This record gives sequence, structure tokens and C-alpha cells, in this order.
Amino acid sequence: MLGTSGGPPEPDEIDLTGLNRYDETVGSPAPPFDPLRLCVFTTVALIACVLGPIAVLGFALIAIAGYARARRQGLLRSKCKLGDTRLVLAYLSVLALLSAVATPFWVMFWIGRC
Repeated sequence: MLGTSGGPPEPDEIDLTGLNRYDETVGSPAPPFDPLRLCVFTTVALIACVLGPIAVLGFALIAIAGYARARRQGLLRSKCKLGDTRLVLAYLSVLALLSAVATPFWVMFWIGRC
């Protein structure tokens, strides 16, 4: 394609109206992966690292309350790997119990280190 002067076309002589249009046959591109979940996991791990069994107890109690409410509303299967909400509640209860037992030992460990 040559410009009006016989040389390369000037930028204002190039027709760009057909570019950058949406093509329905191609469809929309997949949205980029959002690693928000990884940030959430890291934040939860940091809280658990700093607060130890107190954080585990807090998260377990919140999860128990959530699963108990969901079960009362009819949820029988969870997306959790354990599946059955009764197993999930049992698992969370064991974690809560173990973290409640571990909390005094954790506090004594940190008091002894100060």
C-alpha cells in the first residue's frame, strides 16, 4: 500500500476503522486467573502462626457455627473433601477441642520465653 505521494502511507492516510472490533465468532477471552484465594490462605496462615491455637479455635468455632446453620437449612453434602456435613462438623469439633486444650500450653510457652 502506497501513500498519495508514492512512498509509504502517512499515519493519517491509513484506514484503521476495521481494527479492534469484537468478533462474535471468536467469543470472549477467558478472564485472567485471580490468585485471591492464595492471598486469603496466606493471611489465614499468618494469623494462625501469630495467634497459634487461639486462631485455630476461633476459625473452628466460626466454621462450626456456619456448618451447623447450613445443615439446619438442609445442606447435607459439602464441597469440603469430607463431603457429609456431619463429618465436617465432627472434624471441626475435634480441631476446636484440641486447640482449646493446647491454648494454655501455648500461653505458658510464650510466658516462659519472655
